[in-house]
Amino acid sequence: MPLVAADADAPHCAHCSYAANLLAAGACDPDDVCVMACSGRRIDRFFRRHPAEAEAHLHDEFWERRAIAARHAPLAAITALIADRDEVVRRVVASRLPADEVAALMHDPDREVRITVAHRLDADRLLQMAVDPDYMVRVVVASRLSHGKLPRMVDDPEREVRKTVARRLPAFALVRLLVDPEVEVRRIVAERVLPPDAARLLDDEDWLVRLAAVQRAPLDAIRRCIDDPEAEVRRAAWERLQQGTDPSP
Repeated sequence: MPLVAADADAPHCAHCSYAANLLAAGACDPDDVCVMACSGRRIDRFFRRHPAEAEAHLHDEFWERRAIAARHAPLAAITALIADRDEVVRRVVASRLPADEVAALMHDPDREVRITVAHRLDADRLLQMAVDPDYMVRVVVASRLSHGKLPRMVDDPEREVRKTVARRLPAFALVRLLVDPEVEVRRIVAERVLPPDAARLLDDEDWLVRLAAVQRAPLDAIRRCIDDPEAEVRRAAWERLQQGTDPSP
């Protein structure tokens, strides 16, 4: 009697190359551990149990089988998938390649692949991705660049990138973002900037920027804030003046 899958949706084991050995030995199961299933969970269980079989499926017609096989196959074998036609497969490759080899995917057409690359790329080459067309890739770059290279991104056209830059730049280097057109960027700057530079934000059009600047600016500068149109700013200014201490740089 031929071996067949118990589940009507499962593959027919009689036509599977593993039927005579793994299935016969109880090492796979079409309902739970099966490389030929259309279920990613069953496929993954198969390769977890039999990782030595993964390399043989790296060029399978089914994209999910290739992607899961790429998670378990030897590193030397998955380099052939750098140009795979499916982006999910290439994302797996990008997540596994050594940092000095992942640069081959820097210009991949899929943004998620490039985001993965940006998370893993060697620091010496990371600046090359600072001009990526997708802002989320550039956010990752801004979150990883060294402080010495980070100022090159202060003029990025995307607000979220500049917010990341503002959170990471040393306080003395934030002066270039004092007049950023986005209030969310200036709020971050106001919370971190050096005291003399914070004084320049006491007249900002946004009251939350002014409020943060009051906490950082020198005492002499914030005296004019007791007449600020916003009550919270006036209260903060009075409290600072009563404390009588300048903030630390």
